Amino acid sequence: MKLFDVYPLFDINIVKGEGCRVWDDQGTPYLDLYGGHAVISIGHAHPHYVEAISHQVGTLGFYSNSVINRLQEEVAERLGRLSGYPDYSLFLVNSGAEANENALKLASFHNGRTRIIAFNKAFHGRTSLAVEATDNPKICAPINQNNHVTYLPLNNIEAVRAELQKGDVCAVIIEGIQGVGGIQLPTPTFLQELRACCTEADAVLILDEIQSGYGRSGRFFAHQHSGIKPDLITVAKGIANGFPMGGVLISPMFQAVHGQLGTTFGGNHLACSAALAVMDVMEQEHLIEHAAQLGDYLMNELRQLPSIKEVRGCGLMIGIEFAEPVKELRNRLIHDEHIFTGASGTSVIRLLPPLCLTRSEADEFLTKFKKLL
Repeated sequence: MKLFDVYPLFDINIVKGEGCRVWDDQGTPYLDLYGGHAVISIGHAHPHYVEAISHQVGTLGFYSNSVINRLQEEVAERLGRLSGYPDYSLFLVNSGAEANENALKLASFHNGRTRIIAFNKAFHGRTSLAVEATDNPKICAPINQNNHVTYLPLNNIEAVRAELQKGDVCAVIIEGIQGVGGIQLPTPTFLQELRACCTEADAVLILDEIQSGYGRSGRFFAHQHSGIKPDLITVAKGIANGFPMGGVLISPMFQAVHGQLGTTFGGNHLACSAALAVMDVMEQEHLIEHAAQLGDYLMNELRQLPSIKEVRGCGLMIGIEFAEPVKELRNRLIHDEHIFTGASGTSVIRLLPPLCLTRSEADEFLTKFKKLL
């Protein structure tokens, strides 16, 4: 049997990681400014993380959600406190797409409606309803095209208001910062008006913080820069530093019903130990504050460089847009300078490093990046 060939791969075999660096099977070190799609939040192979999951897997790696799991309760309490949502409930799953599926399902259970508003360039996942709410027809199979979703321009509140006034919108789903869409930021005013419009229309507001959450923006969630509270918040990626995990933070307006949602692996003991270790490190090493400060430094330095059309972002979620395609530049960064970055579309370099990136590592990137421009 061979692997199903759906991933365009760099010819590099990464076998080891530590902090913000990874090594290939030839022993070559690379500076990791992508973190595997923003998944590595506290750094590769952090000693506390390694110890926590090693201890847990040697004790109990898994049992089902038919019994009490005190680790889940601890994750919920800690996450509520750290994120500023202590009065919300938590449903734990395995991935971002699954988190969005369950959030949309909860919204529909709540108001009985079926239409969703999403935004141009949105990415919410690859499963049934999440992929329908993702603005990429190439990955949406015919079986997923069920006319649930209306796409609108980001930051156009009048377009949203006109659709909400029709009275049939179940939910509005929006990323805290669009990642795949090219690091596009909803403005604070837009989010504030969106919150008010959803409340008025009895539509559920879902904030997809899967890539932009967990401290990446310099706040726990990117939407907190706007001072709003959504009804549902979805998380994944950085929640467990590489262990598959996701979750839905659920407003008190929703009432739980036994059997309404469910998952086999979600919130398992090993996942919870990983999530708790991540929160330990985030607090002890002040990674959220660090992301805010280092992100400001990086963006200020990048904006002084030639050839760049625009630098966008918040914290350590940064998009560098060029007027021309960046494929060759990104390849040279990897193969010549040994730096991993991401890309969005054809013209945006995306930086999503571990939140423990140091000032000297940021300067190393800037020096090598300047050399290639």
